[in-house]
Amino acid sequence: MTDAVEPGGRAAEETSRDRRWRLLLGEPAEAALEPGLTAEEQQMDRALAVLYDADDPGEDGRTRRRGGLGASAPSVARWLGDIRTYFPTSVVQVLQRDAIERLDLASLLLEPELLDSVQPDVHLAATLVSLNRVMPETTRRTARVVVGKVVAEIERRIAQPTRSAVHGAVNRAARTSRPRPRDIDWNATIAANLKHYLPEHRTVVPERLVGYARAAPAVSRDVVVAIDQSGSMAESVVFGAVFGAVLASIRSLRTSLVVFDTEVVDLTPHLDDPVDVLFGCQLGGGTDINRGLAYAAGLVRQPENTLLVLITDLFEGGDAEQLLRRVAALVRAGVTLVVLLALSDAGAPAYDHDHAAALEALGVPAFACTPDAFPDLLAVALRRGDIAAWAAAQQAARR
Repeated sequence: MTDAVEPGGRAAEETSRDRRWRLLLGEPAEAALEPGLTAEEQQMDRALAVLYDADDPGEDGRTRRRGGLGASAPSVARWLGDIRTYFPTSVVQVLQRDAIERLDLASLLLEPELLDSVQPDVHLAATLVSLNRVMPETTRRTARVVVGKVVAEIERRIAQPTRSAVHGAVNRAARTSRPRPRDIDWNATIAANLKHYLPEHRTVVPERLVGYARAAPAVSRDVVVAIDQSGSMAESVVFGAVFGAVLASIRSLRTSLVVFDTEVVDLTPHLDDPVDVLFGCQLGGGTDINRGLAYAAGLVRQPENTLLVLITDLFEGGDAEQLLRRVAALVRAGVTLVVLLALSDAGAPAYDHDHAAALEALGVPAFACTPDAFPDLLAVALRRGDIAAWAAAQQAARR
């Protein structure tokens, strides 16, 4: 049997590959494809053309309109329905993100009936938060529902790992000489009893146990989260707000959350509802990191028991020299300071390399962190472990 008629053979694979290339390249690749697209693939192609063929240069170099969503909410709703029909969720989220950027979909998201058609994701939540100040009240109610779905999904993803990491770090920070069997630190116990080694039995007889004490339910650590709410930090604001709410629910922590641009807003009173936190933000505008850090520093009560998480891309519009002096003072006082260039799934962001190098010289590494890795980072920081080594290991693992 030849490849031309063998089911699932090379010919079928090549045809499938050619069709994928046709969907990727658009109508100009039509002539090179034999056979043509199936009926369903033609629908997919039309949905992609609306977005990616909106401005198509002709042979004369002039731009001609071929697709586009225009300003019609019904046509946008139909298009959103089409892409959800023909593409998986991960692709739908990419298409929505591109539509917001390429076709000014953000202005149409102010219509509540349109919000019912979108696929909620972090990027969309950030867009809705940025539009909060210009939304009519009816749209704001719908937007809160959409953002609430995103928040609930993030909470399902990160809440339990975060609580487990924090409880483990806080419990194991305290030591006792009368531990329960499952709380014995065997490495520390052996090290403390090496003088009781019995050569004839080739073993150590421990006279003193070393283990982890069970932490009391009272507050034992302060956590201050300060988030840069400039436009480039949108996804980090969403994740940071949810993490802040989860941390605030842990009784052994006293959690504060502030957001800043050129002004500072303390959102700690709203931490029982991360949606309220997000709608208290105002994405965009300038950045005064020094001012935001100054406010966060004022919340520090017990420096040696405080973790301060500063989330910013380090593009400082305020007093950069004062910022570095403030960082140095916090480190000298005993505060554990973590600087995250991003808290998102998007990877390494654009950031100010000079300021990052200056912070590293002060013993404060600056690096990006994914939401899934953040609970482990919290555990290391709360135990006052080597944060730089942890970050380096994470970076090496991603390569």
